[in-house]
Order: sequence, then structure tokens, then C-alpha cells
Amino acid sequence: MKKYIILMAAAAMTLQANAQGGNTRMGGNDGDYQSLAERITGLEKKNDAFNVYFNYAASARASEQDGTWETGFANKQLRLEIKGNLTDKLFYRLRHRMNKSNAAKGQDNFAKATDIMMVGYNFSDKLSIMGGKMCQIWGGFEFDENPMYIYQYSDMVDNMDNFMAGVTVSYKPVPTQEIAVEVSDANNGTFFEDHGDGAVAVGKAQHVSPMEQSHNPLTYIVNWNGSFFNDVLQTRWSWGLQTLARHKYSQMLVFGQKLNLPSFQWYLDYMGANDGLDRLGIASGDLMSVYAPAVDNGYFSDVHYDSFITKANWQFAPKWNLMLKGTYETASVKKIEQFKNYRKSFGYLASLEYYPVKSQDFRVFLAYIGKKVDFSDKCGLKDYNTNRIELGFMYRIKCY
Repeated sequence: MKKYIILMAAAAMTLQANAQGGNTRMGGNDGDYQSLAERITGLEKKNDAFNVYFNYAASARASEQDGTWETGFANKQLRLEIKGNLTDKLFYRLRHRMNKSNAAKGQDNFAKATDIMMVGYNFSDKLSIMGGKMCQIWGGFEFDENPMYIYQYSDMVDNMDNFMAGVTVSYKPVPTQEIAVEVSDANNGTFFEDHGDGAVAVGKAQHVSPMEQSHNPLTYIVNWNGSFFNDVLQTRWSWGLQTLARHKYSQMLVFGQKLNLPSFQWYLDYMGANDGLDRLGIASGDLMSVYAPAVDNGYFSDVHYDSFITKANWQFAPKWNLMLKGTYETASVKKIEQFKNYRKSFGYLASLEYYPVKSQDFRVFLAYIGKKVDFSDKCGLKDYNTNRIELGFMYRIKCY
């Protein structure tokens, strides 16, 4: 095994759109990539019981905000992933972030670094059950992409906390349609770990009320994944309810649809959240010091977020891909007049990607990531924009 790890600094990735590997199931179609073990030993792998990957991305970057540029190098992603099918019915998956805290949280007894540790059982081709720590089954295609392939998440997805312990039941009435239902924890840690002592909800007229822990801090999600016209049109829709605190809930609706052609893929996602308590924390982070500076640990009540995300990949030549992405997002504290529709965020991204080795999951990229945030006149905040340029690589290293 030491020989494989030593060789892991070297390169790979192909250009199949479906080979990116999602969060929610077993990782999607991982492609016909040759593992390092096969290359070294020359022996063909005989089963799918044990697969080991390192998801690694790094870049040199230049970032600008308010006219000041900074440069440096960053290790963007490092995740160990082990998964397999032990029988035609029993399967498992582990994915662990190597560059995040390993301290166990009080609710699920897992570290935040552990994205996924689950086992599943296929009762038949139609019915499956999965349990353990998993990515919640929110819909949308940005949400389900392997995080390594995301240059910059939308504000909404970037602030979501969604790797939770729970149970998912999946039913496929026909091979192209799937209905899934999930019940999971709403948090990794206890209420006090996540919110701290003295947390309060802040509402209209600076009304402050203590936040109380829920006796049933759970999330309930219903998800539909569809495929039409020989997988040319795909859908990922969901609706869910989350318990935030006692008598405080969040509802989220997600519509994701994707056009999947041989050399062109395009998706459009909508995500909308009505939070009885500001779970994402964007509005509270922006405005609490302005609205209630005396409150040390406050969260706005009744916050609404909208997010529109579109992304296209065009394989315009062999070994080359052009990625274009845009986001438009809004935030509103609904019951405070000066903070209604107070924020609009625009994201714009482009990347030119080169895939040098056909048998490996490896890309070299040059990317631009821009963002502009406009605030309403009433809220009193100053608009800002950021720019970032990255030159780097992404490598999903198949070790075995």
C-alpha cells in the first residue's frame, strides 16, 4: 500500500459529464478509469467490493477585493473516499476530508471532516435503504456535484450544512424514475455546540426572544430524480422541512433540471428557503451588528432566500472543456421593513479545462471567479465585488 500512496502525486481525469460523482448516492458513474494498483501490478481488478480514491485539487490564485490584490497557493480539496458493493445487495461508502477538524460533534458523534459513512441494502432493483452519515438528498445539480469540481458554490449552497446522520429509503417504480424519502438530524452538534450560550432570535422592532432547543431536531426531505429521452433530460427536485429550534422551522424547495448531450451539458437550478430562524446565517452576518449591536449571539427570524444557478460545460475539442456558470441570489428579512429584499448577489465564473490523460480522472484548469453584491439603500450596507483567478489542477486519484 505504501507504493500506491507514494505514487499519488501524479495525474488524471476524462471528459464524461456523468463521471463527476455526486454526494447523495454511491458517487455516480465513476468512468472506466484505471487504478494505480492495476497500473503497478498489471493485474485486472476482479470485483467492485473495495475502491479507494483521493479527491485532490490545488491552485495558484490571485484574489481581489476593494482594489487590493493578494496572491498565494491553496490546497482546495483533499478527501479520502472508500466505497464498494460487497454483494449485489449490500454496499457502503466512506468519504473523509483530510483538511478539516476531526473533533467529534455531540449530536451524531462524527467529526465534521467525515462527509459520509453509510451502508445500504438493495431489497430489489426498485427498493433500497441507506443509513449512517450521508449528504442530505436536497435536489439540484450544483448541490449533487462532487465538491472537488466546484470552483465556487452559490452563496446558498456554500452556507448550507448538509452532511447528516439519518436514513434514506429509495424507490424506483421504473429504472428512469426515483422517489426517495429521508429523515436525518438537522445538526451535527448539539444545540449549544452549534449556537452557543445565550443565543436569541431577533424579530420586528428589535424584539428578542431566547432560542430553545428542540426535542426533535430532525430534517424531513422528499426527493424526485427523473431521466427522460434516453437520459437527455434529467431532473432533481426536492422539498424538505427542518427543525431549527423549538417552534422554529425551515422549509426548502429545490428544482434542478439538466440537458445532457454528448458534448454539451447545461443545468438550471432553483433553490428557495423560508427560515423561521436564519439557518444559513447570511442575513444575520450582514445585518445584526447594524440592527441590534447590543446582541452578542442573535439570529434573525423569518428570513427568505432565493438562488438561481446555471452552469454549462462544452467539450468543444478532444481533451478540452469550457465551463461557464452564473448565479443570481436574493436575501430578505421579511418582517423588518428596512431589510426586505436587502441583498442581491451575482456570481459569474468561467474555466478552460484540459484533460491530458484519457485513462485518468485529471484536469488542468485556468479559471476566473467573480462576484458582485448589491445592497438596498435602506439597509445601510456598502456594495462590494470580488475577483479571483486560479491556475491549478483537480485529480480524482483512483488508488485501487
